[in-house]
Amino acid sequence: MNKVIISVGSNIEPEKHVSAAKKILTLDQLLLDESRFNRTSPRGFLNQPAFLNGAFFIRTSLEFQELKKYLKSVENQLGRIRTSNKNGPRTIDLDIVLFNDDVVDLDYYKYDFVKVAVDEILSRQHR
Repeated sequence: MNKVIISVGSNIEPEKHVSAAKKILTLDQLLLDESRFNRTSPRGFLNQPAFLNGAFFIRTSLEFQELKKYLKSVENQLGRIRTSNKNGPRTIDLDIVLFNDDVVDLDYYKYDFVKVAVDEILSRQHR
């Protein structure tokens, strides 16, 4: 089984979409933990609402590429529309940050809100 930390973000009805993503994930994967969720200012494209960001820690039998496809399907179920503006508004954004203790998304180093959420979960796992 693979242990994975997924960063989660939304700024279109964020409470609704984060909750829905969690519900879908718990139907298919084992949710082990979640970070606190915090409001963060948008990056890149500033003319949009603040984001609600955090992270989920799951255990899954899916391998990395399968999990990426699965997360995209969850995003699609929740109405994610992909545009050329990668920093634009979204119903939900689910990105694999850690896969079996390996950082696989450089956003961990780039954005404090990702690092804080991931580190919060990691601090509880290493007690």
